[in-house]
Amino acid sequence: HIQDPASQRLTWNKPPKSVLVIKKIRDASLLQPFKELCVYLTEENNMIVYVEKKVLEDPAIANDENFGPVKKKFCTFREDYDDISNQIDFIICLGGDGTLLYASSLFQGSVPPVMAFHLGSLGFLTPFNFENFQSQVTQVIEGNAALVLRSRLKVKVVKEHREKMTVQNGIEENGVVSANLEKEVGKQIMQYQVLNEVVVDRGPSSYLSNVDVFLDGHLITTVQGDGVIVSTPTGSTAYAAAAGASMIHPNVPAIMITPICPHSLSFRPIVVPAGVELKIMLSPDARNTAWVSFDGRKRQEICHGDSISITTSCYPLPSICFRDPVSDWFESLAECLHWNVRKKQNNFAVEEEE
Repeated sequence: HIQDPASQRLTWNKPPKSVLVIKKIRDASLLQPFKELCVYLTEENNMIVYVEKKVLEDPAIANDENFGPVKKKFCTFREDYDDISNQIDFIICLGGDGTLLYASSLFQGSVPPVMAFHLGSLGFLTPFNFENFQSQVTQVIEGNAALVLRSRLKVKVVKEHREKMTVQNGIEENGVVSANLEKEVGKQIMQYQVLNEVVVDRGPSSYLSNVDVFLDGHLITTVQGDGVIVSTPTGSTAYAAAAGASMIHPNVPAIMITPICPHSLSFRPIVVPAGVELKIMLSPDARNTAWVSFDGRKRQEICHGDSISITTSCYPLPSICFRDPVSDWFESLAECLHWNVRKKQNNFAVEEEE
């Protein structure tokens, strides 16, 4: 029996008590919705509200005396310093699709259910409008909502150790926080959970990128072009769609491999089963290095001998639906990407019989 995607529902084992509110920073239009939501959560629902420290440093929030009593109830945290992964029951995002990607990056293991309000520019992943937020949040707290489990990619980057790097209290010499950093003899290993895509590109070099792609240990192709995108179904409507790939519903268990401007007429995007292990390395005869980024973050250089291993993560992101997984997805295709929008063809005029 194949499970109907619409049958996935949010169920609480016990009533949720803590909520993480993620607000897009440097956006004045979100200040009022943020304040209204936080007042509703703390005063009407007695929720413990977690907010990132830099959000509360906004002068419009810090200098608002009326908001002061509410702000004192908040629990604050700092990205890459404080671990809140076991303290959050669910997440509310205020902003665009980037807020959902940011929420994913905060949870490198299990992710709480995410309710995303469309207050950004595109809003493909954010199905909720803010006008009736009270009733919608109440429904989520009561467990009356559909879910879509958005698969993520588990990525491991292994780098050959080339220079001595001292790490003190989790901070490197250049001041960059070394989160999720392990050390082996002669190797440096980093791990990431990725919601949209892993992008390998040629960086600032004018040469073609030249990388080998392995699937379960077998060389399947060499990418010669601007690079390659390895994406989840959720990421299929992002960079992969712009590079000519198909759009895949997030309930489909798959990994997409999409070339970026390949120097080959026959290099078409392909879809492989979820669970396979992909490995990307510089080709031995590559003229230049490559660069990799994860959901547009943590961009770094890949040199000869380094490798990027990618497989499906066992920790998906549970995204709360406005209606159901299928309706929400087609609504986003129509509203955000204007999928199959064109003027309709006129019908033939029926001539009246004499």
